[in-house]
Amino acid sequence: MHIDLQAISKTFTDTPRPLAALAPTTLEITSGEFVSFIGPSGCGKSTLLRMIADQIPPSTGTLLLDGGPPSEARSHKKIAWMAQNPALLPWRTVLANVALPRHVNRVHQQPAPPPQTLLETVELENFAGAYPATLSGGMQQRVALARALATGASLWLMDEPFAALDELTRERLTDEVLGLWRTFKPTVLWVTHNVIEAARMADRVVVMTSSPGNIRGVVEIDLPRPRDETAPAMAHLIRRLRELLRT
Repeated sequence: MHIDLQAISKTFTDTPRPLAALAPTTLEITSGEFVSFIGPSGCGKSTLLRMIADQIPPSTGTLLLDGGPPSEARSHKKIAWMAQNPALLPWRTVLANVALPRHVNRVHQQPAPPPQTLLETVELENFAGAYPATLSGGMQQRVALARALATGASLWLMDEPFAALDELTRERLTDEVLGLWRTFKPTVLWVTHNVIEAARMADRVVVMTSSPGNIRGVVEIDLPRPRDETAPAMAHLIRRLRELLRT
């Protein structure tokens, strides 16, 4: 999915004083691209994703997904959302949670593998009959990832999905996401506070300023994957990203 942002901004007016969360921002993201967003807390990263997901409207500017409004992409179930909280239904089994998008989106279903196949993809096929409360945090997030894939969406919006996990689990899951991205070829927008994670995963890293958020710089990463952060080229990129954050 191609994303075109032209001077979009967001000011929340349902507060005692208007709160400018995102300054006018312009950015173009090509179909199939993996783009990471980093920046200080409150810089508008999540606000930007919520506007793209059609959860909140922009205050100004134009936002197009494949040439149409976000509402059109959302109504046709072309957007998958994943955040820190896996938001699994506790009364449904793992398999039933993954199958949920296919049950509720019968009108505009996108091509997607069967739920059981998706559980095999995230290596949870042996837990199909388990309930979320019996799973670890990392396993719950893998279920949430499989459920996102079950939508068949061409745009994945990932708002710090693994931020609450331990480092080893987080690294393993981000590797899984990269493998799935190579398989399914969606456009991915990945919000993170982890500079190394952003550099390891993305084609481009967008560095944002503090509130009201704006783009301080965009760093292209033309290095083969998998990427080793200790390699000289990667270490140089990571230093550059950190310098932009401190500017």
